[in-house]
Amino acid sequence: MTEHVIVTGGGTGVGAEIARAVAQTGRAVTIMGRREAPLKEQGLPYQLCDVTDPDAVATAFAAARDAHGPITGVIANAGAAHSAPFHKITAQEMADMMAVNVTGVFNVWQAALADMKDAGKGRLIVVASTAGLKGYPYVAGYVAAKHGVVGLTRAVALELARTGITVNAICPGFIDTPLLARSVDNIVQSTGKTEDQARKILAGASPQNRFVETGEVAAAALYLLSDGAGAVNGHALSLSGGEV
Repeated sequence: MTEHVIVTGGGTGVGAEIARAVAQTGRAVTIMGRREAPLKEQGLPYQLCDVTDPDAVATAFAAARDAHGPITGVIANAGAAHSAPFHKITAQEMADMMAVNVTGVFNVWQAALADMKDAGKGRLIVVASTAGLKGYPYVAGYVAAKHGVVGLTRAVALELARTGITVNAICPGFIDTPLLARSVDNIVQSTGKTEDQARKILAGASPQNRFVETGEVAAAALYLLSDGAGAVNGHALSLSGGEV
């Protein structure tokens, strides 16, 4: 049976890089996202899907399953970040962080679980963040959500440990993607520093003094999908140059 991997947030950045890398291994890949244009650009099968909507997730996963067979792996990459001082975060902004970064992962993992249980094996992976392993200022909602999804990973991993399904989180530091560009803009606007100065501040969070590359995240995902990672379960893999 050909393996069939779903990658959410697969139209741009890390998700697109992961999807291309997985497709190159010969696995069937379905990418999902909310915007059709960037999904089309990847040249891979896709389904429109808002991961925060369980009905939309069920519909998208059913269509993907019908087209390419049972789902053997899910890489939950869709996420969002919001930056503001804690006292300025609204209840809605906090709820939004939880919805996409935690509930969205819950929705897509649960949607694939029956296929994996039937097969007696599977891979549930989330692209989390070093913000799931430590605190950062001015992104309290994001940090709380990413800590939440790392907790979800560890709990579900233990629950499924004897089923042949592994559950793991990839926790990169700052990656040079459009999400990083928004963080740079926030620093520029709030501190008056130049864009170059802001980028150096963020890169300096890593002991290697550099940003994580999208290809490095993709390589980690390929490892966790592999048979060789069968004993890796409930792990939060830090890709941070030694930061955490």
